[in-house]
Amino acid sequence: MHACSKVRAPLSIYFYLSDHIDSALTPPPAVSAFSPPLAISAYSPPPMMLASIPSTPSHPKFPEKFGRFTAIVIVQMVILTFGFGFLGAVAYFEYLAPSNSVCELMVNHPGELTMVVTLIATVLSVTAATLFTFSVKETLRRRMWKPISLIHLSTGVALAEGSHILKRQFKGLTLLTLFIFAMLRLLTAGWTTLLTPTYFMWPVQLNGSELDITGSAFAIILQEEFLANGLIQDNSFEILDIGAMLSGVVAAGYTFGLPGTFNFNGAKYNTSTQGIVPTIESFSGSDGVPNANGTRLGFSGGNITVNTGIRPGSRASTHIPQGFSTNYSMSQQGLTANVSCQAMDSSQTQYLWDTNNSYVIYTNAAAASNNFITGLRLWNISANCGNNALASYEYVTMVDANGNTSSSGSGFLPSVVCLGPMNENQTYKNFTIFTQGFYKYGFLKASVCDVVPLLTTVRADYSNEQISSEVTSSTPFRPENAELLLFIAAVARFQSINSQGLTSSTIGDTLYSIYSSTTTGYVNNNLNDTQVYLELEDYWRGVVEFSATFLRSGFMATGSFPDNIIPNNLSSPVTGTMFISTIGWTRWARDSPTYLLATIPLTIISILTFACASYCMLEAWKEHQDRKKEHEAHAKHQEYNEHHGRVHHRAHFDVSNTLHLIMACAAGSLALKDFSKNGIMENEVAMVSLDESEPGVEPIIKRFVPVPDPAVSSISKEVDI
Repeated sequence: MHACSKVRAPLSIYFYLSDHIDSALTPPPAVSAFSPPLAISAYSPPPMMLASIPSTPSHPKFPEKFGRFTAIVIVQMVILTFGFGFLGAVAYFEYLAPSNSVCELMVNHPGELTMVVTLIATVLSVTAATLFTFSVKETLRRRMWKPISLIHLSTGVALAEGSHILKRQFKGLTLLTLFIFAMLRLLTAGWTTLLTPTYFMWPVQLNGSELDITGSAFAIILQEEFLANGLIQDNSFEILDIGAMLSGVVAAGYTFGLPGTFNFNGAKYNTSTQGIVPTIESFSGSDGVPNANGTRLGFSGGNITVNTGIRPGSRASTHIPQGFSTNYSMSQQGLTANVSCQAMDSSQTQYLWDTNNSYVIYTNAAAASNNFITGLRLWNISANCGNNALASYEYVTMVDANGNTSSSGSGFLPSVVCLGPMNENQTYKNFTIFTQGFYKYGFLKASVCDVVPLLTTVRADYSNEQISSEVTSSTPFRPENAELLLFIAAVARFQSINSQGLTSSTIGDTLYSIYSSTTTGYVNNNLNDTQVYLELEDYWRGVVEFSATFLRSGFMATGSFPDNIIPNNLSSPVTGTMFISTIGWTRWARDSPTYLLATIPLTIISILTFACASYCMLEAWKEHQDRKKEHEAHAKHQEYNEHHGRVHHRAHFDVSNTLHLIMACAAGSLALKDFSKNGIMENEVAMVSLDESEPGVEPIIKRFVPVPDPAVSSISKEVDI
């Protein structure tokens, strides 16, 4: 708005042409009393006169480039927040994984994944580095209006270009620039480390329950089954016969390096069952429904009840990735046995081991030509089971018409299992097996095996469609486990009797074949008693562990309990972890804070950027206030500039532009030393400042002017005085 617009009647104002507002606003000479009367209306100057009157410039509310510096702070804050927000999310949730479809893309396209992560890391790093160098550039531009040494100016220029200096005389500045230079170069590496996904196992806590066979509640229900249906029921005959034998064979062979995978009810066990039953649905095996008589002791295969799920309140339960594969590690009940076998000494007469009572019960000489049975021998094998209680088993073997047995083609390995204690002082915690080999199995002398079952807690690992178990703790049987011990001993007795056929024994063939496969020469000539007893011990241990698995499976089979819910007094807790193989990000280990180290460059560069931007904003605000004072002084017609000098700067000077530096040096009266060593050292500490021509005055000149050393200036003043 022009000044003339403010003139209203009845004032009369005289305007004079002038090049400056000072003369335009100068009042005319005083009017005398004799002067002609003044016009009542306002004076209307000519258009040319109005154009010559400068207007009062409008003053912006915010400093120049203030928004630019604010944007720098905001963008850098967003980048820093993203970095630490991502790091905090990983630390809080412990594990982060994208959706299943994205995981599949990452796995199927590893090269593209690397490219995308590197591209994102590069963009973030370049953005942060650019914001930093721009902030340094603007900071140095404002700092140059004040005296600054050339070495500090050189340091600022190097930082504005993202570079460094190497000056032995200025070790501090050199180390500073090298440090910042390293942080800038490490930005990409830090972001890449932070954002690159890795393969890991996502753990999910599980819990559930299974059948508890160790307590008195189970002893009661087991005893009821004994009374109602007997120890071994017809439906389970084949299961116990074949299953127990295979479990023993696998356990014995594994000790000598033979592959050992035991299948039972559709589940695969590594070496042996360890007395457990699967507690993971996908590893539980058969999904068939047992019939009415096919549960508990009559179990003949079928689906078992699994009651395992994600632990309530688990943080991982909110989002669980499907992953590429799933493994499980569960802590559950098991059962095993310590088996110790040794040869019976001739002096140990208390066992009363008798194998001499046998006779031929059938002969048919004519059957030899037709390869039929020519004869049968009945054996009555007995042993003392304690308290003068004799246990006696009967076996039948095939003989020739003369009642003789072939020593090379036939084998006889009888066993007697004592279900009770051997003496009055022994508690009901173990049972004894007597055995001896004849004919082909003559390498096994009369032996006694002490079997001590143990209640265990095992860590069962479910992976690769197989179950592997390891005992973590064990306790001996207690009085309430008497029925459990009775069942295990009954299975061993059933196995010992049914393993012997007319011409061979499963147990004997197992010992013979395993040993012969791991040695050279004829087995009877190279036999090592220790190894044979190790095999025998592992065999019976496998039978004991299978009996516990069979028992658990029968009582956990579908239909064993109403609604397939095991009563609380028969339940045992199951805990464990599900490990999901996926790709994503995991919280760093305490001894390897990789992610924290990766954020150090970003943190340092961000702090420096904030510091430079804050300095620029502060200086811009000071200039803004000075301009505001200029504006007010201009409106009040005060000679503010003459008294205070120029207080704002409008220079568009790029310190990182070599041409700008050359122009500023050439325009000024800056006299420097030569290129000698001393000259360069003196030039480095020389003080300069950036000066420019008055705003609006052509040509626009920016120049470096020397600044006297304060110490030298004070000496000169004293001399003048």
